[in-house]
Amino acid sequence: MPAEAPAQTATRESTGLVRGLSLWDAVLLVIGGVVGSAIFLVPKDVAAALPSAPLFLGVWVAGGVLSLMAALVFAELGAMFPEAGGQYVYLREAYGDLSAFLYAWLMFVAGNTGGIATIAVAFAVYLGKLVRPLEASIAVLSLPGLGWKSGHVVQTAWILTRGDLVALAAIVVLTWINALGVRRGVMLQNVTTWMKYVAIAAFVGFGFVIGKGSWSHFNLGGVHEAFAGGLNPFMAALGVAFIAVFWSYEGWVYVAWMAGEIRAPERNIPRSLVLGIVGVVLLYCTMNAAYLFALPVEQIAREDAVGQAAALVLFSPAAAYWISAVIALACFSATSSNILAGARVAYAVAHDGLFFHRMGNVHPQYRTPAFALAAQGALACVFALSGTYDELFTYTVFGMILSYVATVGALFVLRRRRRDMPRSYRCWGYPWMPALYLLLISGWLVNTTFERPREAWSCLVLSAIGLPGYFYWRRRTRR
Repeated sequence: MPAEAPAQTATRESTGLVRGLSLWDAVLLVIGGVVGSAIFLVPKDVAAALPSAPLFLGVWVAGGVLSLMAALVFAELGAMFPEAGGQYVYLREAYGDLSAFLYAWLMFVAGNTGGIATIAVAFAVYLGKLVRPLEASIAVLSLPGLGWKSGHVVQTAWILTRGDLVALAAIVVLTWINALGVRRGVMLQNVTTWMKYVAIAAFVGFGFVIGKGSWSHFNLGGVHEAFAGGLNPFMAALGVAFIAVFWSYEGWVYVAWMAGEIRAPERNIPRSLVLGIVGVVLLYCTMNAAYLFALPVEQIAREDAVGQAAALVLFSPAAAYWISAVIALACFSATSSNILAGARVAYAVAHDGLFFHRMGNVHPQYRTPAFALAAQGALACVFALSGTYDELFTYTVFGMILSYVATVGALFVLRRRRRDMPRSYRCWGYPWMPALYLLLISGWLVNTTFERPREAWSCLVLSAIGLPGYFYWRRRTRR
């Protein structure tokens, strides 16, 4: 197979990666990375925590604004350090190797790989609703085994289903395509992102124009009740709702991870972050408004598959079938973007000598971190088969938001430490806007630690497991 992009369309870095991504490639990577299955499922959790139409819609707007505030910081740092790995690089430059390594470790052992497995399994489930022979719940193989329940070892069975096979196939095929060259992976990403964006826009547009919804669902009911118990219960409920919202907005950071392969990064990274996140916020807010047009907020809180339930009310039973197709497409696209970008974090830390050496290699022909992609895909397959993917990814949401706080703090450190370093883009509203973000998100982290201690502490334990590896690789690198 011929080598990756020719010299006239892409430039090569000293690391061997190819700068082959345009501005619109990067914008679509933001949108494709964020919009997966979450927007069709987690509105239930938001409505359950905040059963009021204004609060339900408001928290989605607030989540988008907070994401944009963080992205403006990433825009300055990405223009300063246009290298593969994104956040790993920013944390390394601001705080040193240890904090950067722990971030990269958490992403590899749970965040990226758990996220890939989670979305691939969701893709398999919804594809099975479309193609009956691929029904996800049908067992293919059953093996006896042991499990742990209520403090005791119990007999159980490990069951391989058709859904498992579809999820594995999706991970393997997408990993292979992305290993064959960044342009191939990006072309697939662009096509699937446009398809799902158009499909969701059609759902929203036709839903409001010809859908059988009701504007009466947009009322002030539930607002007074939300504050009736006092400020503390409301803040606790708001914090729980934000867990689901932050998960839904997760993925825009992929552009920073891919910074080593974006053309004119000092210009295109800031633009792609702003354009991409604004596009996602508009899509999410109008999508949730369409859900509310179809269903009262109390019913949204009871629907496991909100997208299908809304389609059934707005259009007809046949529309629920097509929503399954849109969700399957969205999951496939999000899995592709996660695979494409996630391996760049493992590649960056390995390139610094703090991870397995081969993870930092670039394929001599395809100019991609092929081994890092393969290792990431293999671990994601293990998680998909084990059934621990959803739990792992939930645990790392806390760590991801904690890393955003650390990265925003890194801007203050680097503004002071690297005053003379060229900055093609400067964060809008500095220092007040980043300081406000730190204040708001730090409050959410404290609230989550008390409201969901299991997720918070599990994330910290997962990070700490990597410490022996860090000291081993650091010692070996020094030698």
